Amino acid sequence: MVDTKKAPFSLPALPYADNALDPYISSNTIGFHYRKHHNAYVAKLNELIAGTDLADLSLEEVIKKTAGNAEKAGIFNNAAQVWNHTFYWNSLSPKGGGNPSGALGQKIEDSFESYENFIKEFSTAGMTQFGSGWAWLIEENGKLKITKTPNAVNPLSQGQKALLTIDVWEHAYYLDYQNRRNDYLATVLDKLLNWEFAEKNLD
Repeated sequence: MVDTKKAPFSLPALPYADNALDPYISSNTIGFHYRKHHNAYVAKLNELIAGTDLADLSLEEVIKKTAGNAEKAGIFNNAAQVWNHTFYWNSLSPKGGGNPSGALGQKIEDSFESYENFIKEFSTAGMTQFGSGWAWLIEENGKLKITKTPNAVNPLSQGQKALLTIDVWEHAYYLDYQNRRNDYLATVLDKLLNWEFAEKNLD
């Protein structure tokens, strides 16, 4: 997913209707998560970079330029969260779930020995990310890996290629699952993963 648009940034459109992920993720959750949280990151980012040299850069360039810079942590956090959330919405699909086929399915078999091991490792990453953060399927050096990152940190800022992500900030699931992060993860992994999006990112 490459975003070449420059500031001021706007809230990207959802790839489906607010209720499209029912009953697994409710329109109530989407309404708060997308229209409140995601939108707030966009607004704050535009406020922080207005009138700076970063305003001439794409979102991905802003992320890479501010990653690891303590003086620009606020800009990085908001820019990365805009990118992360857009990536997350596209990682889900109302027609998602099931085992991937073709080259991606084979790559998962080669990298994790089985689809079951892949699911177990992805779930473990999401459950063991303490506090807020993300679980990711990435490609690195030709092999697929599962990683987890805290807060706004993402593979893009670490020179890795992201294929899919699951948001494990509480606002992603609390209205539907309360404190049952494990149930949320199991549902996303079984019913919602967008393998077409993952294949495009792999290519």
